[in-house]
Amino acid sequence: MTVVFYISGHGFGHASRDIEVINVLLTRRDDLRVVVRTAARRWLFDLTLARPIEVQGVECDTGVVQIDSLHLDERETIRQAAAFHADLADRAAREARFLEQAAAALVVGDIPPLAFAGAASAGVPSIALGNFSWDWIYEGYAAHLWEAPGLVDTIRAAYSTASLALRLPMSGGFDAFPEVRNLPLIARRSARGRKEVRRALGLPPDRRLVLLSYGGYGLDLFDLDTVAHLCGYSVVTTDHVSRSARTAPEGVFSVNEQGLYAAGYRYEDLVAAVDVVATKPGYGIVAECAANDTAILYTSRGHFVEYDVLVAAMPRFTRCRFISNEELYAGRWAPHLDALLAQPAPPERPAANGAEAAAGIILSRL
Repeated sequence: MTVVFYISGHGFGHASRDIEVINVLLTRRDDLRVVVRTAARRWLFDLTLARPIEVQGVECDTGVVQIDSLHLDERETIRQAAAFHADLADRAAREARFLEQAAAALVVGDIPPLAFAGAASAGVPSIALGNFSWDWIYEGYAAHLWEAPGLVDTIRAAYSTASLALRLPMSGGFDAFPEVRNLPLIARRSARGRKEVRRALGLPPDRRLVLLSYGGYGLDLFDLDTVAHLCGYSVVTTDHVSRSARTAPEGVFSVNEQGLYAAGYRYEDLVAAVDVVATKPGYGIVAECAANDTAILYTSRGHFVEYDVLVAAMPRFTRCRFISNEELYAGRWAPHLDALLAQPAPPERPAANGAEAAAGIILSRL
């Protein structure tokens, strides 16, 4: 029995949550064959999958054109999306041939329109999984949509062919799907103790720690020297955040992510071991902080429609506080961190078993 996942290559969040679902599927069905088609980085799958599967490098969508984690190009985003989807019918026909050759029983898409157009062309049922849709994102760039007539309608037409949409919390833009079911958070929750993780990674046991987490696009312009000696805090970074992380200054602790996984730990263990994550709001890191009771110091990430939804939802699940890009780059963190950690606990502790729920629904559709 073959299930084919189409995963957006935009950032780490789509791939991270789908890996959690795939791991549950592999645990529940030994005979299940899972194929992933994505432009997301291969190392993420290699480090976190429970057992090897077929991961094929395929551009499924164009996402948003990021200059870095905090800046994006709206006009180029629409231009690339329009160029990609202008020949969606031909792309879908090619995917249909692949699905037929693979004897696919089901397609899961997070959340490229190509997944559903290809499945419909092959006569294969499809399930959408995500917290936003690309038509909803692109509508936020209305000033540039005149250059891409038909883009939003093309995406919606593809979405309308999905058999079912599984909608995560902190969501927007599911109007085009004919059937929608809500899921709990898909979030990686650490099973390790804070002291154990700090000891294993060589992190100070008694300092308040702040983890830099800026996803797949990094933060290359950030100077770690500005936060090397924060009063009362130590900063932790990984080798996927900035080039300077490889030569972290004294007072900053650098963690090699491949070494982290090789030692039997996962990224969520690091999130749970620190006091604060400094980040830009994205579904994956917000869900992970909520699941591990870690506070968030967040900054703006450019005009991205999802940002407002996440910022509105975060106070329900996490202690969080805004810092401007200017203060972030200047290293003026201490007052914000003090105020953040003085906040009371959030009013809700959300369920984080969305991967199990999604896997159950996927298996029921087989």
